Amino acid sequence: MQVSQQIIGQFRRKRLLIASIVAVLVLILTLTLRFFEEKNRIERQSHHFANNAIQRFDRLFSPLDIAANNTVGLVGLKCNDVRFLLNEKISALQTVRAILLVNNDTIYCSSVYGERSITFSETYPELAVNNQRMALSVDDYLLKGSPTLLLWTATSLDNRSGILQVVNIELMSNYLLEPTLPWVERAVFNVGGKSLEYGNPLIENVAPAEDEVSYQQASLRYPFTITLFGPAPNHLALLALPSQLPLALLLSLLTGYIVWLATANRMSLSWQISYGLSAREFMVYCQPLIDSRTGGCDGIELLLRWHNPRQGWIPPDVFIPLAERHNLIAPLTRFVIKEAVRQLPQLPHCAGFHIAINVAASHFHNRAIIEDLQKLWWPANPAPRLVVELTERDALPLMDQGVVSQLQTLGIKVAIDDFGTGHSSLSYLKTLSPDVLKLDKIFTAAIGTDAINATVTDMVISLAQRLHIRLVAEGVETAEQASYLCQRGVDTLQGYYYARPMPLEAFPAWLAQHQASLSA
Repeated sequence: MQVSQQIIGQFRRKRLLIASIVAVLVLILTLTLRFFEEKNRIERQSHHFANNAIQRFDRLFSPLDIAANNTVGLVGLKCNDVRFLLNEKISALQTVRAILLVNNDTIYCSSVYGERSITFSETYPELAVNNQRMALSVDDYLLKGSPTLLLWTATSLDNRSGILQVVNIELMSNYLLEPTLPWVERAVFNVGGKSLEYGNPLIENVAPAEDEVSYQQASLRYPFTITLFGPAPNHLALLALPSQLPLALLLSLLTGYIVWLATANRMSLSWQISYGLSAREFMVYCQPLIDSRTGGCDGIELLLRWHNPRQGWIPPDVFIPLAERHNLIAPLTRFVIKEAVRQLPQLPHCAGFHIAINVAASHFHNRAIIEDLQKLWWPANPAPRLVVELTERDALPLMDQGVVSQLQTLGIKVAIDDFGTGHSSLSYLKTLSPDVLKLDKIFTAAIGTDAINATVTDMVISLAQRLHIRLVAEGVETAEQASYLCQRGVDTLQGYYYARPMPLEAFPAWLAQHQASLSA
């Protein structure tokens, strides 16, 4: 009992460890995903802010372009004749402080001061010499010291004549560049290497602070860019993580609990199967195979039994499917082969006696069954012949059918167990060419009670005889069933009518008693 409790305790600790690891991984994964989602959201917000600002500036500059193109005809006319028209344009545009007319490199007319005589290329070289369309400047006439944007529209190829609009950029930037906290703390309008920051009336170079990052985007229509400064998206995403912690923690605990429940039965029993092999809790039983013509025993089928000290006897129908799902069926089959080899000295030493073992289809993969027989069976130089009964819990892949042929070449007979049930039994007759068919016990039980199943039984018997395949009937429990099968030429009978499954060590005594009864 103490060992059992230790095993159960170890299993529970293992389950708890697995559930805890999964819960922690889910917590980390959830927080990581939320971190990157928040980081991407912040970056999208910044890009969206810059795009909107550029679009708004573009929409405001577009009417100024149209107005300049409509005014180019005034260049060269006398200032007194066009000054009223210039003021009329300014009143319509609202964002423009003044309009200057430039002719032959001379600013000769201002909408505000009238006639002027200022050299254009010396006053605004970035426009005249560098051929820029825009320039940030400081107003030295109307509102001294205030920032302005110069919008230049040339009317001559030498870039010395045209329309110069003085735009109230401070008003526009304060309206269009208001930062959106927390991802945008500062917004800057840039033209030709000069910058105007929101809330700052001075035109000066700007740079990010220590804890800030910058993002810049340019207009596709006009020569200006927008620069944004703000906290790093990683930093903001980290600050937002605590708000995501309750949901992530709840999800991780729920996942851990689901894992704890999911591993309660499957993992415990599969672990106990592995432990049962090492603790020799499994035993090999056998059931005699009776020759229908002579009544003598011409072989045995090896059966695996499990007595679990913690749960008692566990039926094969419970642990065999579980062992197949957890890739433990091959170790169980090897255990059966080892026990058969160990008992070979007590078994009949003749080629007419055969030993049948059940082998799952998965054991045929990659020639595993052949390699096991080469290591365990053939080195013992057995006199009895071996019969491999292929169970039909899984369909046998085409790639493994060559293994069946190789087994038959090596002198091992191949039988299809539980014929009439499972996966495509009739197709196996063609693809595998078995030596033996084992008629499932449900057909044997129907003898004398179910006319339909009895007809199917007769058809299977007839089919096996026509194909010259030996037929073994399982589940023979009554004299009526035995007589029925013998009359129809079934080769071998197996069932409680002759003997119940017995420990392999007890078979020699049973065989001696059976032979004595036949002689009598």
